[in-house]
Amino acid sequence: MSSPEVVVRPDADDLAATVARELVARLAAAQAEHGTASVVLTGGGIGTAVLRAVAAAGSAVDWNAVDVWWGDERWVAADDDDRNEKGAREALLDVVGVPADRVHAIPASDAGFAEPEDAAAAYAAELTRVGGGALPRIDVLLLGVGPEGHVASIFPDSPAVGDDRAVVAVRDCPKPPPTRVSLGFATITAADEVWLLVSGEGKAEAVARALSGGETPASLPAAGAVGRRDTRWMLDQDAASQLG
Repeated sequence: MSSPEVVVRPDADDLAATVARELVARLAAAQAEHGTASVVLTGGGIGTAVLRAVAAAGSAVDWNAVDVWWGDERWVAADDDDRNEKGAREALLDVVGVPADRVHAIPASDAGFAEPEDAAAAYAAELTRVGGGALPRIDVLLLGVGPEGHVASIFPDSPAVGDDRAVVAVRDCPKPPPTRVSLGFATITAADEVWLLVSGEGKAEAVARALSGGETPASLPAAGAVGRRDTRWMLDQDAASQLG
């Protein structure tokens, strides 16, 4: 596997605009090649800013032919502001009119599943349904990175690190809300491209550790987030401040 590409922009606004342009280009290229495109979204400040930038810019993407997934979701009700899905719909999906059957949301806690493990199994089944019995093609998988190096809802020393299922329930997360549903590394590393979007000085140490090559996914999950073809670390200057 090739070394990750590192892109550094001056600030968070410039980073969001840059990621948005490149995401539009990548999805358009996937549609030119395959007829459809697929993307896994992330939440958080920079993830949502990217979606707003995509919506504001307009694009050559045919949103009727984009499958949308999520890297993780909080186990809360569908109308809860903590839902990544809710933020993504407001920032982009409802703005550009992605068809309902192309939006593959992780089930909410009030969607009829008794436990997050049941929701995780249902989301894994949806992935394989769309993929015709295997994981579907994922053109770009977006991830944020936490100050301690977590990605999606896979935290350091969590059982999810070593779980080989496509989707996992995560309990007792060290940041609220404590219960979540997350893609596992089996799905993350099956994506064609993984882009890690990081903004802020508070995450600079985790970025430097992940890119040092000396960390394992168990101690720093971000170190294990790699794509099949490409891995990009897309940083603002603050997040890159501890890189040599």
